[in-house]
Amino acid sequence: MFEALDKLRTIAGGGEGSVEGSSRIVTLPNAISFARLLFIPVFVWMLATPGLEGAGILLLIVVVASDWLDGWVARRTGSVSKLGKLLDPISDRLVIAAALLTFGVQGVMPWWAVVAVLTRDVLVLTLGALALAKSRAAIPVRWVGKVATLDLMVGIPMIAWAGYDLPLADVAAPVGWLTFGLGLGLYYVSAGFYLRDLLVIRAQNPG
Repeated sequence: MFEALDKLRTIAGGGEGSVEGSSRIVTLPNAISFARLLFIPVFVWMLATPGLEGAGILLLIVVVASDWLDGWVARRTGSVSKLGKLLDPISDRLVIAAALLTFGVQGVMPWWAVVAVLTRDVLVLTLGALALAKSRAAIPVRWVGKVATLDLMVGIPMIAWAGYDLPLADVAAPVGWLTFGLGLGLYYVSAGFYLRDLLVIRAQNPG
């Protein structure tokens, strides 16, 4: 089960699927991923509370940044685990979805932008599931997907910051939209690469 889910995680852009993981559950990286999940309702509540929007965005940035932290800790300490390789991308996608949906409801980000990001995630996960039904071959994470994710994680908070009319909103808005636009484009380019890889898998595994 973990092996198959790890392949799906790799397709979704969560990390290196080729790295073996232990069966340990209690590790520092896993604790960071669990904490990321626990902070979701906290930053959502802050974003929905007048006067706390700025603090909520700052907390969101910290939560998002912890994604790189737990991966770094896991590699440096040799504590990569099968649970962590599954938990990490799940928590990442839930954080992104929660933030985007909150921004959409609050009216600080247009719904077309929210739907565009979430649709790509659902599309890639669906393609990954189809690939697993045909083959257990891993699909490598592409640098373009990592760059796209980084751009989006910079652009989305800046757009929201401007949408809440917080200090330096006039600067945050254009920079945020420029970064978001670049990230969204690369996000779908990476999806195209994954689709091509999956078509190759299907061709190699007919029936």
